[in-house]
Amino acid sequence: MTGDKMKESVERWLIHENHSFQSIKNPENNFQIIVKHAGQYGTPVEIFEPKSQPGIIVISAKVIMKDNQIARFLGFNEEEKTKFEKKMHDFCNSIQAISKIITEDGKQKIGVFLVLDDKENINQQTVFDGINKVSDMYEKTARFLMKTF
Repeated sequence: MTGDKMKESVERWLIHENHSFQSIKNPENNFQIIVKHAGQYGTPVEIFEPKSQPGIIVISAKVIMKDNQIARFLGFNEEEKTKFEKKMHDFCNSIQAISKIITEDGKQKIGVFLVLDDKENINQQTVFDGINKVSDMYEKTARFLMKTF
């Protein structure tokens, strides 16, 4: 299942579970959907299929750093930034999240990602299990960030 068929399936599953969502265009992805309130914590979640990896679904959430955290992060020298990034990366690994510190819309964000790559077993249950897991990873990452930074 790839491309349009994958997108149609994900949209159908979201509708079936009464989730509101919107499709957005991203040249790097075959499709990208934003679900405003997903998982047990009502987390904003993105679901997408990278063009570079057809048949793979990535579910992600982005923890937005607070203004004072952004100011502190931007004031770091390279060594301090590397140390902070390693600390976030190690924490995210401990909760089985792929992570990346990104700048988007003028804000620093910690992205947590879950990759569903078992093409034969991508179905409604695995996608919603993934959404719940990403929602949980988002909450844990946000709490870790507040406690340690």
